[in-house]
Amino acid sequence: MVTYTMTSSLYLITFGMGASPFTNIEAVKVFCQNMCVSILLNYFYIFSFFGSCLVFAGQLEQNRYHSIFCCKIPSAEYLDRKPVWFQTVMSDGHQQTSHHETNPYQHHFIQHFLREHYNEWITNIYVKPFVVILYLIYSSFSFMGCLQISDRANIINLLASDSPSVSYATVQQKYFSNYSPVIGFYVYEPLQYWNSTVQEDLRRLCSGFTAMSWVEQYYQFLKVSNISANNKSDFISVLQSSFLKKPEFQHFRNDIIFSKAGDESNIIASRLYLVARTSRDKQKEVIEVLEKLRPLSLSKSIRFIVFNPSFVFMDHYGLSVTVPVLIAGFGVLLVLILTFFLVIHPLGNFWLILSVTSIELGVLGLMTLWNVDMDCISILCLIYTLNFAIDHCAPLLYTFVLATEHTRTQCIKISLQEHGTAILQNITSFLIGLVPLLFVPSNLTFTLFKCLLLTGGCTLLHCFVILPVFLTFFPPSKKHHKKKKRAKRKEREEIECIEIQENPDHVTTV
Repeated sequence: MVTYTMTSSLYLITFGMGASPFTNIEAVKVFCQNMCVSILLNYFYIFSFFGSCLVFAGQLEQNRYHSIFCCKIPSAEYLDRKPVWFQTVMSDGHQQTSHHETNPYQHHFIQHFLREHYNEWITNIYVKPFVVILYLIYSSFSFMGCLQISDRANIINLLASDSPSVSYATVQQKYFSNYSPVIGFYVYEPLQYWNSTVQEDLRRLCSGFTAMSWVEQYYQFLKVSNISANNKSDFISVLQSSFLKKPEFQHFRNDIIFSKAGDESNIIASRLYLVARTSRDKQKEVIEVLEKLRPLSLSKSIRFIVFNPSFVFMDHYGLSVTVPVLIAGFGVLLVLILTFFLVIHPLGNFWLILSVTSIELGVLGLMTLWNVDMDCISILCLIYTLNFAIDHCAPLLYTFVLATEHTRTQCIKISLQEHGTAILQNITSFLIGLVPLLFVPSNLTFTLFKCLLLTGGCTLLHCFVILPVFLTFFPPSKKHHKKKKRAKRKEREEIECIEIQENPDHVTTV
């Protein structure tokens, strides 16, 4: 429960950061809040009910009761007279020996493979150079991917794979990507449209855009028809009685809201449509347009709102690149501070932070190279990667740091023997659990699969390939343990010699 408490605390801290006001994406915040509640409930469940079940199972095993049927396990002689299926169901696995094995876990086939084959291979002096080259390649691709991070998220990823909207968005991006979405320009207060100053302000705001505006069409109509409308009554009268009744301009009726007070009509609101010509980097330029237009809506004399449904996603992705980097960096720093007070060897902290940082940057870089966009799913996966890496690297590292063998190679072998099977089983189960995500017709789910696959793959690579080799090169040194063992052995030999000298009649017994 001590290690489980530390792990749960780290999960609460990292997901708590995602649920904090520092997160600017509501989907991430809601998910992290639910995760914090789930972690707390799971912790108390393990602490109470599951712990009681373990105690009950331990009593059954100690008294040689069947763990499923809760009946006494028959003797070996009785089982030998029964069919094979009965022996398989009722045997507890210890019938072949007369005494209970102290650690039957050592005979597990994965444990046997790691102890007899893999440990010797990965620590071989001829294998180590290839591992170093592999890590350099891994670091190069990760660094290259981190340099290419951009907010080029695609709205298509938020749609179902079989949605007709995907075909529309694909065609639109392929053939008409040089134009921005149609931006609605909504004026929500009465304006003196007949005033030349207001007309100039509207032209200035619409400059740089292709405008589909009743205002421009009406001004052009007045100019062609040689009609003067310099006051309110003439402007609105010609607009209602002449302009809007022509067939080619009737579609502008829905763009103008009139209010009538007695015999006098007023324009209380209106809308225009703007289209900006963009380059290939359409999303970035649309975000820049938003950043320019929105401050103008607050500072200009004309009060207006600009909107398009795609702006919801543009706002979402405008700062999405900085969020995962900041959260991941702050998470690593916080984990360093927390574990500094919880562990007994600071060098283990140092190696843990290096490993987690390497895994986090690897997932981030490879994710970018795999065309995974920065959306809410990828950000959540980056937060989860921090916890996943700590869970699997920490036991291996701390066992190595605290080992008292003569050489670093022997220490890493012991670490792999003790934790390698559990790490391999956990990551394998994790990766197998991702397979159903491939059959869900959703781009977001496929993004989740990619990110979690990279998380499991990078962690597995570090635990079984990179760390076992690099830990044999760098500190901590195990020479002081060797000196301590020599001193103890020498002291024991001196004591034995004294016993022999003082008790010459008991040399044989000594």
